[in-house]
Amino acid sequence: MVNAMMDYIMYFKIHNHNITVVGMDGTYTKPLNTDHVAIAPGQTMDFLLEANQPPNRYYMAGIVHASGADYVPTTGILDYLGNYTPPSSSPVLPSFPDLSGSWASTHFSKRLRSLANDNYRIQVPKNITRNLFFVLSINLWPCLTNSCVQSERLLASINNVSMLMPQTGNILEAYYKGVRGVFTPDFPAQPPRVFDFTQGDFPQSESHPRFGTAVYVLEYNSEVEIVLQGTNLGEGIDHPIHLHGYTVYVVGTGFGNFDPTRDPENYNLVDPPLMDTFAVPRNGWTVIRFKANNPGVWYMHCHFERHLSWGMKMVFIVKDGEGPNEKMLPPPPDMPPCDARLKH
Repeated sequence: MVNAMMDYIMYFKIHNHNITVVGMDGTYTKPLNTDHVAIAPGQTMDFLLEANQPPNRYYMAGIVHASGADYVPTTGILDYLGNYTPPSSSPVLPSFPDLSGSWASTHFSKRLRSLANDNYRIQVPKNITRNLFFVLSINLWPCLTNSCVQSERLLASINNVSMLMPQTGNILEAYYKGVRGVFTPDFPAQPPRVFDFTQGDFPQSESHPRFGTAVYVLEYNSEVEIVLQGTNLGEGIDHPIHLHGYTVYVVGTGFGNFDPTRDPENYNLVDPPLMDTFAVPRNGWTVIRFKANNPGVWYMHCHFERHLSWGMKMVFIVKDGEGPNEKMLPPPPDMPPCDARLKH
């Protein structure tokens, strides 16, 4: 299953049936028996279905995870073959969890576990050499043109940086060839201002981000931990985050402000799921770990299209290692420049 939506986490369910999830983002998981799944934009999921109910027709349905979403936008029918008379009325739609908060989708994702056994060894980074804290926000920015309907426009940011695409060239080519002026290597490892991220009354007028084409540089084989903290700016919302070039271990998630003293004690370092797209819950946090052993220029961004276009993205540059197979590949000869029209 692939969630090809652009702006919503989806619930999926088959009436009167359970399914068994066995993989996420192309990696095995311990079998998880469940009556529904939550899947974020860009995520892939493998599950098994046993057709073990009385022969009949059963609705499959998906519904968006959003406040006020009381309709079912997509359905299909699971039809048992055999000698039975199909009912004259439509099949019954499955019931879904409460859609008003993040608890149901977060509860599902927290049940996922890597296969992690003697035949499938995993290596969760434990000697962390880079600790990063990224705050995800929906921001406002004064609109200074006469075409504006409102006085402010929506932006999005990571650590209060709303990313601008390069107006000339591209980051990969600029780094590989040593071209100056395309990006700056100063993406902040911490937010510029600490406040009560999820409960405080922080004026939107004081949340204006700065614009930049900034990257964060990682040494080869760095063991990285990133705390991704959601905020209640813009009334708060989930953020499905995608990191290019890597799959990462999701070692913890929770609600409220991340507590650096208490929350690490509850990390799952035994069998955390290995994913390339992972959700940061509304007014909550998620922690990932990965080893920077794939040299290159890699985007990390929100997989909600509107947040991506508003600037919730940043770039990692992972430097070369010493071995011949530990080098960044050169840009392809037909590498296109970033489209300057995508700038804010």
